[in-house]
Amino acid sequence: MMAKNPCRLISAGVLLTRRFCTAGAASRSVRHPRLYRRLSALGATGGSAADTLNEYVNEGKVVTKLELTACIKELRKYHKFQHALEIMEWMENKKIFFNHADYALRLDLLSKTKGLAAAEDYFNNLSLSARTLETYGSLLNCYCKENLDEKALALFDEMDNLDFASTSLAFNSIMSLFMRLGKPEKVLPLVDEMKKRSISPDTFTYNIWMQSYARLNDIDGAERVMEELKRENEDKLNWTTYSNLAVIYAKARLFEKAKLALKKLEEEMGSHDRESAFPKTTNMSYLKMFQALITLNDVNGFHICFEEWKSSCSSFDVRLANCAIRAFLGWGMIKDAESTLHWAVKRSSGPLFTALDTFMAHSLKDRKIDTALRYMEEAASEVKNTEWQPAAERVTAFLKYFEEEKDVESAEKFCKILKNFGGLDSNAYRLLLQTYVAAGRTAPVMRKRMREDDIEIDSELEGLLQSVCPE
Repeated sequence: MMAKNPCRLISAGVLLTRRFCTAGAASRSVRHPRLYRRLSALGATGGSAADTLNEYVNEGKVVTKLELTACIKELRKYHKFQHALEIMEWMENKKIFFNHADYALRLDLLSKTKGLAAAEDYFNNLSLSARTLETYGSLLNCYCKENLDEKALALFDEMDNLDFASTSLAFNSIMSLFMRLGKPEKVLPLVDEMKKRSISPDTFTYNIWMQSYARLNDIDGAERVMEELKRENEDKLNWTTYSNLAVIYAKARLFEKAKLALKKLEEEMGSHDRESAFPKTTNMSYLKMFQALITLNDVNGFHICFEEWKSSCSSFDVRLANCAIRAFLGWGMIKDAESTLHWAVKRSSGPLFTALDTFMAHSLKDRKIDTALRYMEEAASEVKNTEWQPAAERVTAFLKYFEEEKDVESAEKFCKILKNFGGLDSNAYRLLLQTYVAAGRTAPVMRKRMREDDIEIDSELEGLLQSVCPE
């Protein structure tokens, strides 16, 4: 019998999710806590993995390859890629045997820490015997993550010629690439090709296949995939499938169907033992639930889900904190959003510029310029190189406000912040000059400043300069 209040179904699912996630995380914890604890603390202490391992061995402790591999995978799971790579480099220096999976993992870590070129060099320098399905697949995944479709498709063809495209893994990578490139229609022929080759789709294949239909606004198509999955590969049907379907329905505003899918998610999780319910990750399951609850506009259910994640998560994931902040601000729950930011600061080693950017955008919308500027300064202080810049519409909103207020000093302060991370462009200068004009102020060195910043002076900028900095 259907519950009278559908939101209670979701809330019950949230509590159930917590029980499974917590148990799963506990069962998968590394079984060498002393070594892992030292290695995982390197982010805070600033040491190197090699020094830590040498110190550990010098204390008379034995380190096995199995332990090291487990530490690498654990660090990688928590995005501590540099330290994971340092362990592999230490292993190589100690002449510890690498198998094909190790080579593939090292290639992936190189891509994440030193860039794609380093990963390509590593692959090209591998012996022919080490260029296996695993290492080819790892490089293919790197290309797909970077949206390099030409390189990815060329490598896929090469893998195909070597009979390395005989599993769902390579096809899944290409499908993910097409989805990221906004070409969901190209997923369907790949599924057909898999069937022609008698390659069995896995759970990921079915999920992305359903997503491709949803992106094409074909909900019936997504439902046909689900029916095929139930009919032909029921062993591939798990909680991720129902979570995926719930999000698809929610985005299509089919809220009753979304709630039914979440109810099936509860049932699916309840029918498995605790270890198998979440074989890999807990954060992704919460993220899916977050997305569905936000789309359903279930504020209470989301709040419960978020609090459960906070109390049970074994690793902090900034994506979930950012998602919560956006949701709370969208619902006008400012204190909850601020509390989430403060909690994230305590849990994360940073950066949090995406969350700060969200607060900045919200403050701009409410015309709380001083508050928005403070958030921007905080975001700028966390940025390295050019990993974040305020969006063009945010820059325009700031400078338009300063122009209206004839506030040259604040406009200059803002432009100084922009310059620190390479965001001071011709549009920003145009708006700055307009602020000077509105305030009736001049700036004798403005023309020189613009030349030093490599700003091309077009006719509009020249007209403004005639007022602000006449020659």
